[in-house]
Amino acid sequence: MRIGILTSGGDVPGLNPAIRAITVRANREGHDVIGIKKGWAGLIDLIRDKNADNYNNYEILSEQAVNKIGRTGGTFLHTSRKIPNKLSREHVPVHLREEYNDEINDLTDEIMKNLEYLGIDYLIPIGGKDSLNYAVELHRKGVKVIGIPKTMDNDVFGTDYCIGFSTCVTRTIEMTHALRTSAGSHERFLVIEVFGKVAGFTALIPAMAGAVDRCIIPEYEVDLEVLTELMASDRYNNPSRYSVCLVSEGARIKNPLTDQPFTYFNMTGQYIAEQIKRLSPKYCYHHGINVIYQKLGYLVRCGNPDALDSVVPMAYGNIALDLILKGEYGRMVAITEGEYNHVPIEITYNKIKKIDLEKYYNTERLRPKYKNFQFSPFFIVKD
Repeated sequence: MRIGILTSGGDVPGLNPAIRAITVRANREGHDVIGIKKGWAGLIDLIRDKNADNYNNYEILSEQAVNKIGRTGGTFLHTSRKIPNKLSREHVPVHLREEYNDEINDLTDEIMKNLEYLGIDYLIPIGGKDSLNYAVELHRKGVKVIGIPKTMDNDVFGTDYCIGFSTCVTRTIEMTHALRTSAGSHERFLVIEVFGKVAGFTALIPAMAGAVDRCIIPEYEVDLEVLTELMASDRYNNPSRYSVCLVSEGARIKNPLTDQPFTYFNMTGQYIAEQIKRLSPKYCYHHGINVIYQKLGYLVRCGNPDALDSVVPMAYGNIALDLILKGEYGRMVAITEGEYNHVPIEITYNKIKKIDLEKYYNTERLRPKYKNFQFSPFFIVKD
């Protein structure tokens, strides 16, 4: 058989170990592996002509080629956020623009032909919500697909764990503790922004681990008066006179001031920091408190994977091969109830895993709930 692999969406540590696991196992079982470059874009841009230069679209993988790279972060196959059935006109390849010239185009028919041209029997897309949604579309058209969930936001529905999440949490905790020295030296509030547009796992779990005093997540609309009062109290009760809050980029704010420049997903943490500073005299005995604002951004998704994001991708890749060798497809590799498993890939379609506020988040204190951990999965929170 010939097995295709692609990595799509944002990069995370753990992608290369997954590619390595699939390639090594497949080669040892006697099967070919082809790596699709730049995510779905490699299949979009492919030219079905043996004389065409498709070097930037795919490559044949071998155990020797993936062994060393499997220890590193990112994805050596490269990635993009292009989705074939939602492709804007400017992203349509030149050789297809006569046929596909709408504002938004669906190139699924071309993808099907390109998979056949490459002789791919099974396709393993490693990606997040959008990537796996498209994998479901291909599955419904008869493509033999095995999905692997990847996103440091950990919000793919149907699995307790997505590749990249552990490294993200590890880095967030490390950097938060490092920033405490500056916050304590200047006796300030510290507001740290992390990824998480629709789900707050990257803020809640570090908070649960003791990285911060408060965390703001997209699932709950926060009142900045309440947050400021809580942070003022935290600061007052801290001998070093500082307090820390972790903010998801998709945080929702109750009654944001209309006279302030504010756009979700690019200024959320900064806006919250500015408003806490503005409100601070009200809760700090009429003294204004300065705020350190730091957006962690790509620092939590770059570099090498931690231990968990080295082990889990290895297991996920081998489970994908187990399924292929048994002739199964239309599945997504997963961790459920703390065990490695696989689920129907359609379970992910147009669904997002979010935090159950009643179980895991104290909406009055703006922090995690610390109870009922028995029989919880490794990272506590599940869908």
